[in-house]
Amino acid sequence: MQRPLGAQISHMLKDRGVDVIFGIPGVHNQEMYRGIEEAGITHVLARHEQGAGFMADGYARATGKPGVAYVITGPGLCNIMTPIGQAYSDSVPMLVLSSCLDETHAARGQLHQMKDQRAAAGTVADWSVQADSATAAYGLVERAFEEFELSRPRPKHIQVPIAQLEADAEPAPFPNQPALRTKALPPDVSSVVSMLNQSRRPLFILGGGCKSNDWRQILTQLGATCFTTYAGRGLVGANYPLDFGSMLPRPGSAEVIASADLVIVVGAELGEVDLWRHELGHKAPLIRVDLDPEVLSDHHRAAIKLQADSQSFARALWQATEDKKPARGWSAEEVAEARASWRAEVDAERPGIVPIADALREVMPADSMIYSDMTQFAYVAKEVWDMAYPHHWHHPTGFGTLGYGLPAGIGGAVARRGKPTAVIAGDYGFHYTMQELGVAVELGLSLPIILWDNGKLKEIEDSMVRSQIAPNAVVARNPDFCKLAEAFGALSAAPSTLAEMQSATRAAFDAPVPTLIHVTPDIL
Repeated sequence: MQRPLGAQISHMLKDRGVDVIFGIPGVHNQEMYRGIEEAGITHVLARHEQGAGFMADGYARATGKPGVAYVITGPGLCNIMTPIGQAYSDSVPMLVLSSCLDETHAARGQLHQMKDQRAAAGTVADWSVQADSATAAYGLVERAFEEFELSRPRPKHIQVPIAQLEADAEPAPFPNQPALRTKALPPDVSSVVSMLNQSRRPLFILGGGCKSNDWRQILTQLGATCFTTYAGRGLVGANYPLDFGSMLPRPGSAEVIASADLVIVVGAELGEVDLWRHELGHKAPLIRVDLDPEVLSDHHRAAIKLQADSQSFARALWQATEDKKPARGWSAEEVAEARASWRAEVDAERPGIVPIADALREVMPADSMIYSDMTQFAYVAKEVWDMAYPHHWHHPTGFGTLGYGLPAGIGGAVARRGKPTAVIAGDYGFHYTMQELGVAVELGLSLPIILWDNGKLKEIEDSMVRSQIAPNAVVARNPDFCKLAEAFGALSAAPSTLAEMQSATRAAFDAPVPTLIHVTPDIL
């Protein structure tokens, strides 16, 4: 039957598998809230639209399904643009639906008015469009979900005029399921196999775009070594003897890559935040496998380029090399020596964090999903902390926004009820979104929040010193974080030893509310 379009959109989303929406209602988008409970969708009320966006991001990374957020006109959309930018940078499927004014050119001084909010969102989203009718709104939602499934996932923004949200509309058409489930045919890997047959030292670089769980078996079958990007950690599990880990940013990794006689990069951009240098360092032929033509045509100039999804490529490569004898050019001793050297470099650059990260890893369940913020603790841990499972550590790698960890972890915990989820944040970044702690308490999430408090913007201070700048504006007054957490209704702990930190972390996974675990450098 006919209902206001705002209500019909929620029903349409439910029909397409959406079971949680993050957001904040307002007078402009309240019609979108009319249909949420009717449709059987859970709504999570954020404290700020930035938090809602990061929650949707964290939910999407945990489930592989699009994260959905509802926001109001103007400031609501502006507030969520930072999470949209982060989702774009990290290829996260997110759908942001907002209201918009019916007329902006002929009327000024309206509530929440912007000059052009659609264009503003378009600077950080994959696309940002306005739906001026029910038919357009339904078609754009359908388009978004098809693109999430069939191409590189990135955030979309759809805005609907207030009058359209309020107007009666027919229900959305039935989901176009066959189109959503279409998969690419297995790629032709004969040229890759031919080069592998001639290779003694094949090296793979696996990125966050890899979705297959078969990489350990494939690498073992080929006798190949590997690096992973930060987003690709866990793809080969822990303790694979020829795994160089997520050490691509180490300068010495270029020398290792130069010693390979074939380099195959799958699902990785090889951008600045992957390498922290312009050149990969390879001297041998380079093969790139990616969905994105822009990646395939970048300055690394691959000899062979395959536009394919990683699962199809992995499956085809596995089948085509089943009878191949493993290459013998790499040794476990060579890999272990390089990793030990790089680990020492990491410890020297940011002293004292490695042993704390090691102690924390010992008590984290192997299947924990971790959401980290921009903090030195995470920068160290991402290099030395091996993951047992892929896509279980999420970090705002590309856009690099502060305040990501806590709300994204909330979104992940909502998606993973009954499974271990944890947050790692720094004291300064925690200020950005610490109000979302109230959401975690309301939801009763068993969420350990490891708060690394070195009392300053230490990474910026160190950078200033290296640049011979007198450190300035790097110290901010912190609250008593434990009392703050308790004021929200959360639990807290301030361990003075590594053993106490481990005990508090174990207990936090079973607590009925989140636990803030306040860790300082003095713990050593």
